[in-house]
Amino acid sequence: MKAAGRRWARRLGSCGLLLPAGVTTLLVLKGLHPGLPGLSCPLRALTGIPCPTCYLTRATAASLVGRFDDAVALHAFGPVVAAGLVVWSLLALRTGRLVPRILRGRHLVVVGVLLLLYWAGRMGLTYGIGLQAFPLS
Repeated sequence: MKAAGRRWARRLGSCGLLLPAGVTTLLVLKGLHPGLPGLSCPLRALTGIPCPTCYLTRATAASLVGRFDDAVALHAFGPVVAAGLVVWSLLALRTGRLVPRILRGRHLVVVGVLLLLYWAGRMGLTYGIGLQAFPLS
């Protein structure tokens, strides 16, 4: 089983270099043509409560095509994620590594905590004091 896992990881490493560029291209197309189908949030579909990343895909797509005002209205992390995707795409193609060497576990923890804090703030505004902090889509 371990050998199969290593083979799978090698295959992913060899073809996975195009993954960031593919995701970025797909989001640019989504930003140019918002009517393209996409995935909806399962948590929001089941409960009606948005998750920490709800509207982040649309915000990232809007950022990639230069609609920053729309992006920030959807999710404040949209422009940051868009910039990160572009940098990740360039690094993956330049270095030949899917996961950049500069990325550490603590970076992911910080981003996760910031997302949760932003979400908690939006939830408090929307459900706590009645201000609309989430888009009406």
